[in-house]
Amino acid sequence: MTHERTSNTMTPASVFSVAHGGPWTVAGTTLSSRFLLGTSHYPSPQVLGDSVRASGTEVLTVGLRRLQPETGGGNSFWQRIQAMGRHILPNTAGCHSAEEAITLAQMAREIFGTAWIKLEVIGDDYTLQPDTVATLQAATVLVREGFSVFAYTTDDLVMAQRLHGAGCVAVMPWAAPIGTGRGPVNPYALETMRRRLPDAVLIVDAGLGRPSHAAQVMELGFDAVLLNTAVAQAGDPVRMARAFADGIAAGRSAYESTPMPERAAAQASTATVGVPFWHVS
Repeated sequence: MTHERTSNTMTPASVFSVAHGGPWTVAGTTLSSRFLLGTSHYPSPQVLGDSVRASGTEVLTVGLRRLQPETGGGNSFWQRIQAMGRHILPNTAGCHSAEEAITLAQMAREIFGTAWIKLEVIGDDYTLQPDTVATLQAATVLVREGFSVFAYTTDDLVMAQRLHGAGCVAVMPWAAPIGTGRGPVNPYALETMRRRLPDAVLIVDAGLGRPSHAAQVMELGFDAVLLNTAVAQAGDPVRMARAFADGIAAGRSAYESTPMPERAAAQASTATVGVPFWHVS
């Protein structure tokens, strides 16, 4: 299959982005939306397009295996994706070894004309848990070859530190296994990762099922959210896409506003009757 090469440029963000706080930068690109969206499992191409617009996303993930380059398939799908004018983040979904992921990433760079790659190496077919050792091996090679690696991993802090140290432009821990929609199963691990990697771009990828889940991880200070199934398989994907955009925006605003501290005991929010408010400690 042959495609016209394209660079990772797009229509100005103001045309269709949803502002989620101030602009942020990943892989040398400034974005307004903090919502990255997958493109598989939608009921129809029309629903996909409408969901993309409703989400305000500026980045779409696309699996090279869906295009089936060895058989020349996927041309019409790729043309629809190109017409949306978003940044393209190809992924290595379905790979089970570092070598396989590296080869697929090299193919993706030729087909999509971008050095961006979402690196996925699956270690267990039942849980779809990433093989973090193989992911680190592949990331090290791909960074050396000039790729901007967005690395999908677990919520393991040490592995996140190693992926960041290897030069990945973004580390993307799961909140829960892919497609479960359970939301953050270990918020403490995610919070710790954010605190210990203050300068890394951290994007929660996989396991979110509701907009409240997205708001929760954004409140922890994560830079963005990437999801697919929660929108594509919703009863109304278009409305759900917008709901997630709103949840992400709310979570980011809450984080930037510095939430009140949690307390062990109750504290009245109004002054005691008969006592001026300035006398209440």
